[in-house]
Amino acid sequence: MSNFKGHLGQDVEKQGIRLPKKWTDPNDKVPTDRTLVVGGVGGKGGNSADPPGVLKKRRQRYVEKDGKCNVHHGNVRETYRYLTDIFTTLVDLKWRFNLLVFTLVYTTTWVFFGFIWWLIAYIRGDLDHTEDSDWIPCVNNLNGFVSAFLFSIETETTIGYGYRVITDKCPEGIILLLVQAILGSIVNAFMVGCMFVKISQPKKRAETLMFSHTAVISMRDNKLCLMFRVGDLRNSHIVEASIRAKLIRSKQTKEGEFIPLNQTDINVGFDTGDDRLFLVSPLIICHEINSSSPFWEISQQQLAGEEFEIVVILEGMVEATGMTCQARSSYLDSEVLWGERFTPVLSLEEGFYEVDYDTFHHTYPTPTPTCSAHELAELAKKGESIPLPPLSPPCDLRAETLSPEDDVLGTGEDGEGQEVAHEDETDAETVSNGDVNKMDTGHE
Repeated sequence: MSNFKGHLGQDVEKQGIRLPKKWTDPNDKVPTDRTLVVGGVGGKGGNSADPPGVLKKRRQRYVEKDGKCNVHHGNVRETYRYLTDIFTTLVDLKWRFNLLVFTLVYTTTWVFFGFIWWLIAYIRGDLDHTEDSDWIPCVNNLNGFVSAFLFSIETETTIGYGYRVITDKCPEGIILLLVQAILGSIVNAFMVGCMFVKISQPKKRAETLMFSHTAVISMRDNKLCLMFRVGDLRNSHIVEASIRAKLIRSKQTKEGEFIPLNQTDINVGFDTGDDRLFLVSPLIICHEINSSSPFWEISQQQLAGEEFEIVVILEGMVEATGMTCQARSSYLDSEVLWGERFTPVLSLEEGFYEVDYDTFHHTYPTPTPTCSAHELAELAKKGESIPLPPLSPPCDLRAETLSPEDDVLGTGEDGEGQEVAHEDETDAETVSNGDVNKMDTGHE
């Protein structure tokens, strides 16, 4: 099997062929540069436990786990566009290049104006009359290029040591002094502003925003849902926080057009306002898999054969600076766990709530139908019960059935499938992130 080079001009293995523009057989799976064969002789799969003839695949992420976008821009011919927005270009530079530019700009202006001061003194003949006390020079005590360079630094930085000073008998020097003062102020404003913006960039703030390592699919309120968890490690909160999600998956239209890495919106509460977060404690973000969801027709078995990536974007303003911050992460199809729930991390202590980040990424199995959400809806219309598979690894729960009128099973922090108790059974509560689950603390 050949390696493929995508339409973005990115060749991971530095070899391969371009994709054909059209596929004649619509049933064939369209190859992309996101899947590369790294071993094996045939078949599908990717783990060492697979039978002989199974291929191991390596997936190319569109967005890395740390939020870095894995896209490189090649063959950019109109490089002048970067210079038209020179301020943003300088801010986007790495620190070592930014400091280099900062130093070169100031040094260049000092040397340039120092040379002009030396040239004026040379043309006027001041350098030939350094010992003549009756000669009135343009700048007192300027006897060479070094002294002219030092005078240029004193003028532009307004140090003013008082040893070298311009006289009133040099109109060209007065004009040069005005020009250097104005240009020096502009250079100071530009470079100091550039450094201030770069220092105050909120990119590092995103380092303390956490996303769960995996996403899960399980039942919530009798509906199949895709969920992932977000959290903030700092005590200073993200103001006006909002969450978005995109499904990245290549597609082929009915007309045969191939769209690589097509982006589809995943509704995480935009219509209900649930996408606007009060991110004080970790929250579980829920996407209900309904008829408008891209996962409507996907079952557990089909999920294993799908190739997609879910990109999640958390945005908000940093409370301390008021600047907008964005954190990103992604989940490959192999990182979406079917039939799992997140372990609760929030508990009520004496006078406060405590978040246990040791279990932030932990999940536990829960009874979940293996069919798609579409099939669940069809069974609910017919009034038929939904068979639930046994938990894996096995536990004390028997295989149960879930009807549309039944309550959803809950699981305690110990990971064993116990039923969620009703509010009137006990006053003791254990608060979990995203879900406030009422737990029966008085009985096993």
